Amino acid sequence: MRSDVPASSTAEPEAGGPGADEVLLSVRDLRISFGGVEVVRGVSFDVRAREVLALVGESGAGKSLTARALLGMLPGGVSVSGTVRPDLSGERGRRIALVPQDALSALSPVHRVGDQLAAAVGSVARVSRKEARSRAVAALDRVGIPDAARKARAYPHEFSGGMRQRAVIAMATINDPEILVADEPTTALDEERRDQVLGVLAEQREAVGAALVLVTHDLDVVQEHADRALVMYAGRLTELGPSRRVLERPLAPYTAGLLAALPQHARGRRLPTFPGTPPAPDALPPGCAFAPRCHLATDVCHREEPEPQQADGRLVSCHHWEKV
Repeated sequence: MRSDVPASSTAEPEAGGPGADEVLLSVRDLRISFGGVEVVRGVSFDVRAREVLALVGESGAGKSLTARALLGMLPGGVSVSGTVRPDLSGERGRRIALVPQDALSALSPVHRVGDQLAAAVGSVARVSRKEARSRAVAALDRVGIPDAARKARAYPHEFSGGMRQRAVIAMATINDPEILVADEPTTALDEERRDQVLGVLAEQREAVGAALVLVTHDLDVVQEHADRALVMYAGRLTELGPSRRVLERPLAPYTAGLLAALPQHARGRRLPTFPGTPPAPDALPPGCAFAPRCHLATDVCHREEPEPQQADGRLVSCHHWEKV
């Protein structure tokens, strides 16, 4: 992926919020292909200092691939083009770090938790083994693991699920990165565990002063924790802007449909659903990929794919956003 091409002047509009004046990472026209089939199609956005940017959409929308492209962690055989400035793929663990979804798989079962955190320190800093272990214990203590010095000598299977999740957050933040990427960190968690994990993640993000790119399908999480939301559908940007504005008055029919399907909006009525299913990447319809499922679609929607345009302080990809 090129990292030396100037950022496009047609980027997203500026918005208020934490660190809105400092851009840590600029992504322009990101395209990701498997076997010649594009699964992420021309996505552009910025990551700003200390903010939480949520990537939202149904499964298969391309949000996890987009996030992992920032880390240079896409699988082999994948074609990537576009511009990411600066290229931080060689700075994993130092300037950018991943909070994985599955904490158990992320931790080695044959090494003590403290040793794994100490190794993360040693991978980016020349410090003594004693200092690395001291930092590991401090990191575990910082995420709320009780008796951290003793727990650091334990193996992952000796931790509860919640403690393992805290441990991978400690590992991701131990070297004070500028950007954290959390890929569906609350999937399959009940509401209490979800809030605990997000609370710890928020505390650690604030402690190290990092921005957070949060991949999620949970709009409640976006509403409660995100400064901005990037809604994706079929590998494209559908809507991007301040999360409160996007969720309170969506401009894209797809965003509006996602919100309408939330249980709290049902009020005793049957939840509305989209007709049909998201298209396969190798069988996209002509024009707007959402048009076959959209009640506002007209002939132009089936002919021309809408480009992101500025509207009401955000970006929206829709020919008829004014009618939503």
